[in-house]
Amino acid sequence: MDLAETLKLAVLAVAIEACIGYPQNLFHVIGHPVSWIGRLVALADQALNNKNRSFAARSARGSAALILLLLASATAAHLVGAGIAAVGLPPPMSITLTALIGSSLIAQRSLAAHVLAVAKGLEKGGPEGRKAVAKIVGRNVEPLDASGVACAAIESLAESYSDGVVAPAFFLAIGGLPGAICYKAINTADSMIGHCNERFAAFGFASAKLDDLVNYCPARLSALWVIIASLFTKGASSKNAWRTVRHDARHHPSPNAGWPEAAFAGALGLRIGGPRTYGDVNVHAAWIGTGNRASINDIIIALALYRRACAVHWLVLAMMALAISLA
Repeated sequence: MDLAETLKLAVLAVAIEACIGYPQNLFHVIGHPVSWIGRLVALADQALNNKNRSFAARSARGSAALILLLLASATAAHLVGAGIAAVGLPPPMSITLTALIGSSLIAQRSLAAHVLAVAKGLEKGGPEGRKAVAKIVGRNVEPLDASGVACAAIESLAESYSDGVVAPAFFLAIGGLPGAICYKAINTADSMIGHCNERFAAFGFASAKLDDLVNYCPARLSALWVIIASLFTKGASSKNAWRTVRHDARHHPSPNAGWPEAAFAGALGLRIGGPRTYGDVNVHAAWIGTGNRASINDIIIALALYRRACAVHWLVLAMMALAISLA
């Protein structure tokens, strides 16, 4: 596929996922591409991550595992594409079928549903909000009060907008199905083994660093789309979003997550981030934004901003696809 075709593929995939998501019935029957990748990562961890080996040896094994994972992912995507081509469908049907498969790598609908569930849980009171947010964050949620739960949900929404929506579409647009599935392989490996602790600091080193690299552009684009979307969202400020991105994005422990998080925090007038606990590890992260603590209503506004940012993202892809097709 050339760039004109891969851009059309991304436009269709994002639109399809926005309309139908990934059907739960299908998930129960065959799982999901990310769950398949996750099984491969878990197998590699069990087979190769020997704590008795040196840091260098474990790092080398982790790098080799990542390379094999990418080769397997790219090969699978290539075979899928070759299979669709071999059927001999007309081009519009062929690209639509490929886009339908590619849409499984984007998570607009499921992300919104999970974050909305946090707001509903907080409305019920008790532990329901913490239970809901525990499904989308890796931190220890037990110490969080209602405001802390709301902040965690908005932080997850912001970060996942980048790596669950913008980034896979970005790589679908420039690399077709192989590019998108390889991105998801890197991102999944990072989420599973890219942690700076005794078990994964060495084995997951390559995954963590490569994830930082591939998310560099999508994270910054995500912040830009949020800033633009703030112009059309009641209760959001694009000016403050821009100011917070400039001042606070680089202070996040992650070189990328701070960009969309700062955009959301500034747009909503919130103060998010700060110290948190992952298992037994305390992370002294900087605060992002200078506004208020989050509430249930802020989650609702954040979701409205998120949906508009998704629309901005799709419109930019569509305009690029149209411009290239007319060139």
